[in-house]
Amino acid sequence: MVNRAVLAHRLFTGISRRHLACLIKELAVSWQAGLEGRRHAVRGGARKRAAGAGARHQLVFVDRLVATLIHLRHDLPHSVLGLLFGVDRSTITRAIAEVRTLLAERGCAVPDRPGLRLRLRLRLRLRLRLRLRLRLRTLTNVFAYAQAEGIELRLDATEIQVRRPPAGRGGRRAFVSGKKKQNTMKATVIADWRGRTLWTDALRPGRMHDATAARNEGIAICFQHFPDVEVLLDDGYLGLSRDHRGQAITPPRKPRPGALPGRVEQWERDRHGHSSDRITVEHALADHKRWKQLTRWTHRRDRLPDTYRAIVGLVSDRTINA
Repeated sequence: MVNRAVLAHRLFTGISRRHLACLIKELAVSWQAGLEGRRHAVRGGARKRAAGAGARHQLVFVDRLVATLIHLRHDLPHSVLGLLFGVDRSTITRAIAEVRTLLAERGCAVPDRPGLRLRLRLRLRLRLRLRLRLRLRTLTNVFAYAQAEGIELRLDATEIQVRRPPAGRGGRRAFVSGKKKQNTMKATVIADWRGRTLWTDALRPGRMHDATAARNEGIAICFQHFPDVEVLLDDGYLGLSRDHRGQAITPPRKPRPGALPGRVEQWERDRHGHSSDRITVEHALADHKRWKQLTRWTHRRDRLPDTYRAIVGLVSDRTINA
């Protein structure tokens, strides 16, 4: 067994010790509640022994969290982590599955705001009151936050290579990306003007178009209910720009051949300015890809969405006050 204090170092977990302490305080209660719920289901009723009685965990919650962070950061095999923590591989597998789900449910941190209470008037003349408890979990939360704070959003999609589905399985072609010519899954991410991640969706098969993936998340409804929110997009979202003019902003179109030199120069300046404003979402995507599991996914595809959301939540914590 390796010294547990060494394994909790930032080089292994990807986060500071202070951040780790906050995670322990935030997730320990939820993990314990889930554990008691599973035990209650197995027993079929209330516990008959006193709290604390019975066998002790070989891997306490702090070690489970550290093992999960190391797995997300460096993609170490479960057997290697079991050797480091002195437990069986199956124990590590169960621990990572439990903690990864808790991390994925956290959402993204609200920049510079410990808490926020929003009252917004919708088109249907209803009042919507949202309580953003430190985290942004849905696309509606992000648009409400952006309208209340007057923030211009940046949206983009990224693709992660995954294993090819077995031959003969239905829906196999859905993961073949027309852009990368590989089997991928696509994530849609929203960031602010400083590159701080605010939201990511449930991942989609790589063959799906970027604009279609955003529509499936309900972005059209958010544009209708939050008319003051502007989102900077790239050329892959021209359909959204056509349907929501003034809100979904894409780069200016290139002048036709034979246009005046002054018109061409103005187009180049406008396009460069749009790219400079939108580049922060590219920086946010680069922060996510620094975690090795997102460089190329080699595990089961149904576990990638939770993994991506867990990493995005951790990255947003680090950049909350950037």
